[in-house]
Amino acid sequence: RDGTQFAHIQVKTFVPGIRTCSVGRKAETPYGPRFFWVLAGIPKPGSAAPFEYYVIPAQIMAKNVRACHEAWLAAPGKHGQPHKDSSVRTVALPPGLCRNGWSIAGYREQWDLIEKACT
Repeated sequence: RDGTQFAHIQVKTFVPGIRTCSVGRKAETPYGPRFFWVLAGIPKPGSAAPFEYYVIPAQIMAKNVRACHEAWLAAPGKHGQPHKDSSVRTVALPPGLCRNGWSIAGYREQWDLIEKACT
């Protein structure tokens, strides 16, 4: 309230209804207790789909994005070939699960996490 505490928020957008949201390699970095990722589902104009927001602490995002990417690298591609590493990381959107079984569903509209971090 007095403006002495702050949170860093990194926003990535997606269109509701798709299966994944792309993030970069820096999503694997646990920046600190006041760093949050907000995955924002912004519907296409004219769509009846609601806006969706997932507020995820950086430490949780980093651990799971890294584990999901490592699992993807270890798994064979659809024709049995090895996956090639890149700077792109993906987060499965509900109801989907990341390759390590992680779901972001519990972080929907969790704006209070930011408030708690700043008090």
